[in-house]
Amino acid sequence: MSRIGRKPVAIPSGVTVEISGNMIKVKGPKGELSYAHLPEVSVKIEEDKAIVDRINDKSEARARHGLTRQIVANMIQGVSEGYEKQLEIIGVGYKAQAKGKVLTLNLGHSHPIDYSVPEGIEITQDEKNKNILIVKGIDKQLVGQVAADIRDFRKPEPYKGKGVRYVGEQVRRKVGKAAAKASA
Repeated sequence: MSRIGRKPVAIPSGVTVEISGNMIKVKGPKGELSYAHLPEVSVKIEEDKAIVDRINDKSEARARHGLTRQIVANMIQGVSEGYEKQLEIIGVGYKAQAKGKVLTLNLGHSHPIDYSVPEGIEITQDEKNKNILIVKGIDKQLVGQVAADIRDFRKPEPYKGKGVRYVGEQVRRKVGKAAAKASA
């Protein structure tokens, strides 16, 4: 039995979970999310908990048991608390500017990059440090994908560490050409 899949998901007050067929709809103070779960699992509501069970013991059902439970848990946390990722822009002349649904990035390319922000995502800059971008939303997968897309425009390079990285991310630094200078 899946260790994650057998744990019930607590439903906090202010959050409603509706199940109709294989559709799960979760409504909360921050918004509404829906998910069509796979036929190998079943979801039911008992008291203030959502319980995910497998239909049978086939490998597909076992594989999707914990996945479905975690997706339901992420939906419940998203509509009640929300998700956030922070990105740090490091480099001389590297900057970002958020205007409405467009994020303009200057990352050392010959042109500025205009990134259109998807629906349901909010990108802001930190008040203290303008080089920190905060990506917020209720869908965990979408928040992580948007943060990864922005990071992909200029990944941190290993020699000077310039680029876009997650706050707290460790970048392995390389020495460079010091050995060639020593032999000359």
